[in-house]
Amino acid sequence: MSLRVPVPAGKLPQVGGRALFEFDGKSLALFNVEGDLFAIDDSCPHQGASLCGGRLEGRVIQCCAHGLRFDLRSGYLLNSTQLKVANYPVEIIDGQAFIVIVPEESAP
Repeated sequence: MSLRVPVPAGKLPQVGGRALFEFDGKSLALFNVEGDLFAIDDSCPHQGASLCGGRLEGRVIQCCAHGLRFDLRSGYLLNSTQLKVANYPVEIIDGQAFIVIVPEESAP
């Protein structure tokens, strides 16, 4: 069963922007790329550095610590399926943005 977490209006980034979002003890980074919203864990799977402040090029975020680059849509390291940052769908329902959290035990 998935959980829809409402994004507070003040945390909803404008086009080209980003915001940190705290939920249940974890930090999520929320990005607005050309009007599309992407949510990922704000922790690089390599050594845990924050991704929210990284260099954003299109829908690719680069980790500030070691330069690893992740696709916001899939969560995967570019040109690899060996390393992945957790990513979450974002839905807009009646003008409200929600980050959809799927518990690991129910994920396909």
